[in-house]
Amino acid sequence: MNFLRTTLAAAALALASAGVLIAPAHAAGGETKPPAYDWTFNGPFGTFDRAQLQRGYKVYREVCSACHAMSLVRFRNLSQPGGPEFSEAQIRALAAEFKIQDGPNEQGEMFERPGRPADAFPKPFPNEQAARAANNGAYPYDLSVMAKARNYERGFPLFLLDILTQYQEGGPDYIKALLTGYEDPPAGVELQPGQNWNKYKPGNIFSMPNVLNDGQVEYPKGVDGKPQVPETARQYAADVTTFLMWAAEPHMEARKRIGFQTLVFLILFAGLLYFTKKKIWGRLPDHAPSGAH
Repeated sequence: MNFLRTTLAAAALALASAGVLIAPAHAAGGETKPPAYDWTFNGPFGTFDRAQLQRGYKVYREVCSACHAMSLVRFRNLSQPGGPEFSEAQIRALAAEFKIQDGPNEQGEMFERPGRPADAFPKPFPNEQAARAANNGAYPYDLSVMAKARNYERGFPLFLLDILTQYQEGGPDYIKALLTGYEDPPAGVELQPGQNWNKYKPGNIFSMPNVLNDGQVEYPKGVDGKPQVPETARQYAADVTTFLMWAAEPHMEARKRIGFQTLVFLILFAGLLYFTKKKIWGRLPDHAPSGAH
């Protein structure tokens, strides 16, 4: 797969050198286009890293869940094949960390109880108005399918190469770049209170502040007592983005596996049809007898 990517990239450079117009690195608003990151789920045979998914959930739980909901995901989904694959005991413990509003009880009152595996991830705000009031008027979107809902234009000829490489990671590329793209505004640009400058955000003005910092989330330690991966903002961004990609497409691995099996079947079926045709029609003469009408 890496050889194919390298070959296609070389073809793109050849087209560029031949005078083919390639989309510029900056869009009309001045933002920088996200780079194509190397994900474990890239390509037709890509899979999710289970440890990375578990770390990504931890980042979401400790950082993102304060503002963003994931109402389409239930705690029990975290134990299903193809996902983080937490154990049943871990799922019960993770769900119990949240307080879920339930009811009414026999007195007709709503009450709170510990979360259960069947519960959906709770929303941080009761409604949109409360969310906007707590975030200077900005509305933190639900992240359940954000990795599929967000994308960016890669331009010509890259979109043609994407067809061959089955490139579908534009959403994750954009999210990770956005989480790590905070900078000081250029000279002469004055931001209003609550605004931030992000080089990957269309228009560059972003209401969400930089929420990821080095050492912010403690990761599981190895046998030597040190974190297995760096506890840096870039690593947090990669891990939570992978988790969001799984949430948006939890059956990705099964889809790719079934797609490959279907492709193999179609190739074999085409071969059988070809040899059947040769067997049945190969005995007929190539040309009609002379004098035939």
